[in-house]
Amino acid sequence: MCVCKKCTSMCGVLLLALGVVFLLRDVGIWDFWNIQGWTALFLLVGVAALGSSKCPDCQAMKGAVMSKKK
Repeated sequence: MCVCKKCTSMCGVLLLALGVVFLLRDVGIWDFWNIQGWTALFLLVGVAALGSSKCPDCQAMKGAVMSKKK
């Protein structure tokens, strides 16, 4: 999914932000979401897949990996 350095960094930032939000919810500081962690994780994976499918660097790296496998 996240192949290039830019997309890997963006996925890491999104995952960290999601983790901090759920940590604040678990501690009781910020109670605004009423969704499960799995739902948020699946949404994050979907956003990451959509982002890397539109990224030209990821597409170029996937093409290079696919040509090496043949």
